[in-house]
Amino acid sequence: MTAVLPRFEIAGRRRPVDLVSPTSVLVDEADPDRTSWPTPHPAPCAAVCVSLGPAGSGAAPVGVELAGGGVRLTGWYDAGRGRVGLEVTASGRTTSHTSRRHGRTDGAVTELGLTLTGTHLTVLTRADGPWVARGRVDLRDRVDTRDESWLASLTSGWRTRSPAQPSRRSPTPGPPVRRFRAGGFGQLGLRDLRQVTDADGTTYRPSSMPADRVLLTATSAGPGFFDTAHTSVWELDLVGLALTHRADLFFRRPGSPGAYGDHATHLVRDGDRWLVATSTWGDFDPDLPGATVGTTLAETSADLLTGRHLLDTRPLTLPTTGLRSVGVWDPHLVRTDEGWLVGFVSATRFFRFHPALATGPALDSLELRAAASARTATEGTTLTRLDGEWRVLASDGRDGRRGERCRYPVLDLDLRETGTVDAPYPSNIPWPTLVPHGGSWLLVGFDGEEYGGPLPGYGTHGDVVLMRPV
Repeated sequence: MTAVLPRFEIAGRRRPVDLVSPTSVLVDEADPDRTSWPTPHPAPCAAVCVSLGPAGSGAAPVGVELAGGGVRLTGWYDAGRGRVGLEVTASGRTTSHTSRRHGRTDGAVTELGLTLTGTHLTVLTRADGPWVARGRVDLRDRVDTRDESWLASLTSGWRTRSPAQPSRRSPTPGPPVRRFRAGGFGQLGLRDLRQVTDADGTTYRPSSMPADRVLLTATSAGPGFFDTAHTSVWELDLVGLALTHRADLFFRRPGSPGAYGDHATHLVRDGDRWLVATSTWGDFDPDLPGATVGTTLAETSADLLTGRHLLDTRPLTLPTTGLRSVGVWDPHLVRTDEGWLVGFVSATRFFRFHPALATGPALDSLELRAAASARTATEGTTLTRLDGEWRVLASDGRDGRRGERCRYPVLDLDLRETGTVDAPYPSNIPWPTLVPHGGSWLLVGFDGEEYGGPLPGYGTHGDVVLMRPV
């Protein structure tokens, strides 16, 4: 596509990491003189962390916790033994969880954190470096973490002795808590970045925003696989390439009570309302019988560019007529003079997937226009106007067919390849998001760089990779 797009090179990488999201801090106390605070949450996406002073000899364990409705979730650090673990109290039963491989620390810990992301409870430590996950437990058989009334009842706190460490002696003071913070969980990495657009596919920019800024949605990675992530909204400085967090979005699903951290989202401004198309990755487990991923649509006039929001959705039915499909994801919406264009991904099995394109006069009456079903590892379907024509950009992963690996194909509306974007291809399957700027483009992508040590594994990616024309 050299006649339309330039060649790109990497201009910068960004990796915002926040256990407690800076825009949803509910408690921030230095040298706290109390041990518990009410911290209601709209979704199972919460974090607690403490900054610790030096621990004396024989110091008692320090715990941080989330509690409510007869449930107590604790992450603890025992400086004397150099051990970190979790404790879960629910339905009158308490269990302890310590990882033999990951639960031992090397040297003093300066920060202790606890996160609830979906159904997963994780304890992390930091010592003048990155956060490292030391233990994780899936609560799905113990606690309904998506129950909205339970989430609204949550308190956050800390203590100097975990119930798992009883003692007949008076407890020796633990490491002094220098700072206590609690609020919504932020992210360990970002992926699935999309530009926030008007319904016609152009850049959406509020009147108060400078012309050198743009809004993006992203998947905020949690300490694990798909079901620990959620959708977030960011502001990107197109000159300095700084990323600023603005909002977090969560979803209710029709027919499924509770709050979900669904993601891989496109945020569209349509007149005085928002359209939010997202993928139901929030509870995906490929090992469960009948596992699938679908798409939903939310409509709201709320200010989704700040704060935390729990949105009601309805199914966004993406047509797969004639396709063998076990799931659809990555929706991208544009309204043209002829009607809606909706790009998406359809999977023949997990994980073998390809781009598809639907059209229709309304989002509730779409028909399949085209599918590149011969492709086997292509996703990130994105509609972009190039040289006056609508094109579909996508990303060919490393598991694609020969000649369709590690590249960004450019397709027409019949999903026939017309060229490629000449740009570096990082690890994972980075979506190609083209942002117009200064008469040219900025290419926004991501990579598969993991974070948090070996325990979380795949799913904590990635770095945001920003590319400018050569």
